[in-house]
Amino acid sequence: MGPRINNKIFAKSVQVISSEGQNLGIMPTAQALQMATDDGLDLVEINANADAPIVKIMDYGKFKYEQKKRASEARKNQKTIDVKEVWVKPFIEDNDLNIKMKKVFEFLGEGNKVKIAVMTHGSKKVLARGKDAIPALFAKILEIIGDKGTLETKSKPEDRTKSILISPVK
Repeated sequence: MGPRINNKIFAKSVQVISSEGQNLGIMPTAQALQMATDDGLDLVEINANADAPIVKIMDYGKFKYEQKKRASEARKNQKTIDVKEVWVKPFIEDNDLNIKMKKVFEFLGEGNKVKIAVMTHGSKKVLARGKDAIPALFAKILEIIGDKGTLETKSKPEDRTKSILISPVK
């Protein structure tokens, strides 16, 4: 719901601002409404919380159009950053890792953050080969990424899924 306009303003007296931005002072609402209709414009309530509500004489249709246009422009200039996810196995071969890293570089190139997660639960090989496999894999991944991305966060040792979050270099 927008601001109150014309006959929807119920206060007895209002503080009036002209269409040029001059303060015309406090006057009865009926007189302010008459001034607005004489100019072929609307009386729009700007601040209803003041002792005498503040109203402005303006073209309400044009005001709403400009508001909508400003909001659309703000949305257009806004860049959303997504978090893309790439899963790898703890003992991935070099060629397979290079293929996954191509996808990571593609995501980083688009300006997205990338979460690289390792599938560990249910894998007895990880426990059998040692707990250093995943940190070694992450070190290898970070070495491949180099200066194309920066490490933002790393999963905690007690987390079930081990992962790292890479953000693009600006």
